Amino acid sequence: MKSLLSAVMLGCTVFFAGAALADERPDHYKGKPSDTLAQAVANFSEYNQKLKTALAGELTPLAMVEIHELTYTIEVALEKIHAETAKLKDTLEELHVASEHMDTDTAKARGDAYIKAAQTLIK
Repeated sequence: MKSLLSAVMLGCTVFFAGAALADERPDHYKGKPSDTLAQAVANFSEYNQKLKTALAGELTPLAMVEIHELTYTIEVALEKIHAETAKLKDTLEELHVASEHMDTDTAKARGDAYIKAAQTLIK
């Protein structure tokens, strides 16, 4: 058992040292996909809870590997959330301009689109 633990620790040390020294991070884990804003928010919430739990325990080499894997899904979710909130900002600006110009049709359309997306973030 002691030799197995030593092997795991050595493997993790080599793994993390190699990753730290590389110019680019290796993409050996893809992370759970976040194809929609709703999916990204759900993944972000779920995997942050898993990360919180992992960080609350002892940070063994195995825990560090788990944390490493969890961060891939969190990164994918954050990228989608960032992209979607950039679009959301544009939609809000379109609503803002429509309200300045008393353009009720555009205000209604862009406002509805904005509220639908915003409610995904603030349940």
